[in-house]
Amino acid sequence: MIDVLYFAWVRERIGLPKERVETAAATVADLVAELSAREERYAAAFADLSALKVALDQELSDFDAPLAGVREVAFFPPMTGG
Repeated sequence: MIDVLYFAWVRERIGLPKERVETAAATVADLVAELSAREERYAAAFADLSALKVALDQELSDFDAPLAGVREVAFFPPMTGG
């Protein structure tokens, strides 16, 4: 089981701040594919991966990163400074 967290507009599109996911995904990209196949709201949230960042166990990562041993995956839009 992996905890999946959604922030900002990702959370708004999916309608959940977090959920526990049972997954066979080997990488973040595989997890995104699994989630996107669930429902249209997930597909909409993950439609443009260039507009998303991902963190694994609170460390910024890439979509091709392996999920082995990971407890938490967080998806969020890039931070803008000001």
